[in-house]
Amino acid sequence: MDDITYEDTRFALHAAAELLIAGPQYRRFGSIRMRIVLGGFSGIKWPVSVTGADLVWPDGRTRLHGTYHDLARGAGFEADAPPDGLYSDGTRMDPDEPFTVDAEVAASVHDWFAVGDTALRRFAEEQPVLWPEHFDLSVAIDEVNYGVSPGDWDNPQPYAYVGPWTRRRGEFWNAPFGAMRPRAEVATVAGLLEFFREGKARAAVDD
Repeated sequence: MDDITYEDTRFALHAAAELLIAGPQYRRFGSIRMRIVLGGFSGIKWPVSVTGADLVWPDGRTRLHGTYHDLARGAGFEADAPPDGLYSDGTRMDPDEPFTVDAEVAASVHDWFAVGDTALRRFAEEQPVLWPEHFDLSVAIDEVNYGVSPGDWDNPQPYAYVGPWTRRRGEFWNAPFGAMRPRAEVATVAGLLEFFREGKARAAVDD
């Protein structure tokens, strides 16, 4: 897969998380939290998921393509992002903007989230949250965030991170928000666990 295809699909999935799951769920249930499910992600209360390269709801399933507005209407609801003020970033995608999703890239993103979900559950013994703002999966322990991301504007390829709420100093902390490692370096559950555990130990002693 090339970088353009990866970034386009990653962005399209991020927008789907905002417009088709987090936003509608917030308006119905007051929560933007999402979770990882087999082959994709869904709301914690909203009965809609992105599975593979498809949108799935209780009464149907269709390929992610066209516009978010048309997809949502076909599933019986309105596409909309969470309201302004809940967070500052996000995709700012127009629901009427056409998009496409590459199935191979979507599978890669879902696989990374699945590995991250397993590692985070073992590390923190709780359900990680997939957040719509940055489209990252994380848990917080003692004012330190641990998570995985499929990429973002500043770091377009998938990575894992440890993000203390208060900045730390030292060689381990190699990113403005804390520490990050590309997926290739922590591609397995074991690799992620080692990174998260080292981050937790260093966060406790570094200034």
